[in-house]
Amino acid sequence: MAPKTIKMALSNMLADLKKEDLARFCSQLVDRREEPRVRRNRVEGKSFLEIADVLVSTFTEEGAVDVAKEILNDIDCQNDAKDLDEDTRELLSKSVSTGTASSPAGAASGNTKADEKHFVDKHKVQLIQRVSNTDCILDGLFDHDVIPQEVYDRIRALPTSQARVRELYCGPLKAGQDCKNVFYQLLEQHEKFLVDDLKKNH
Repeated sequence: MAPKTIKMALSNMLADLKKEDLARFCSQLVDRREEPRVRRNRVEGKSFLEIADVLVSTFTEEGAVDVAKEILNDIDCQNDAKDLDEDTRELLSKSVSTGTASSPAGAASGNTKADEKHFVDKHKVQLIQRVSNTDCILDGLFDHDVIPQEVYDRIRALPTSQARVRELYCGPLKAGQDCKNVFYQLLEQHEKFLVDDLKKNH
């Protein structure tokens, strides 16, 4: 039976891999140098569905399929890459036609036009005031190597969500566009209603 979701297609692909090929797949995944990165502890010892979830949450649906096919080809699992392509082609085209497809890997950002301010900059005051799931967001920033351990610990120790988000703006979010893009992806994941509200009221 054809998979009903991208995540299920990825999970099925991982389940079909031989044990040694799965180990090589995960090794290649964490060794990728392109942003966003995947930390080893997010895939090591995890189930097929959990690894598929990491792929989709890190790279978006379309991007996750591209990254998975790229890795499969690199580890000489071309047939699995072909099967994944066939399993996801219709699902991806359906999500594109309904406008629900996410941005490609590495391209998901809060920018609408090149000359516009980044979503994260544009809504700085509102985000500082209204973001509440700071633990999940800090975990995500740490997992994506946006913040090191000492910064993570220091910000986690702050007493309020507002203080934590303000501190992110004072430091890590000044580092550049990639950091803002990862932060924006995490906001969409953990503060979806807030992001939608800010977009709607812009």
